[in-house]
Amino acid sequence: MKYGTITIEKKEYVMLKRFLHLSGYHRDITFKKSIKKLSEELSFAKICDHEEMPVDVIRFNSVVTITANNGWTKEFQLVTPKDSDLKNNKVSILTPMGAAVIGYAEGDTILWEFPTGEQQLTVSRVEQKNSQIDINVLL
Repeated sequence: MKYGTITIEKKEYVMLKRFLHLSGYHRDITFKKSIKKLSEELSFAKICDHEEMPVDVIRFNSVVTITANNGWTKEFQLVTPKDSDLKNNKVSILTPMGAAVIGYAEGDTILWEFPTGEQQLTVSRVEQKNSQIDINVLL
């Protein structure tokens, strides 16, 4: 792991904690496992001010390219649940894929449980879009 642990911007950390608290009642077992693992990772996360955030760390609105160990590649934008739109490759933070990648950096390898089983993913590319978010507007 490039930075030793996942790295999260302060406002995004607060928003993530709220989302995780509200999502605790989901019935899907893979979803629950993803939320639990993300919650555990957040307890060890490096929390940064906006100005200190490395540009290669996945955060809200980042466009991410990942490659799985079995050869497939996927590009998507990580978004809040209300902005999720799979047809336009906008993946919610509360999906197993979104929870898997938040806070990781370009070049990191991630081992995560998905509905199809455990996958090893490598973050191939991270591009920052509008990363300034207003958490009050989103909640």
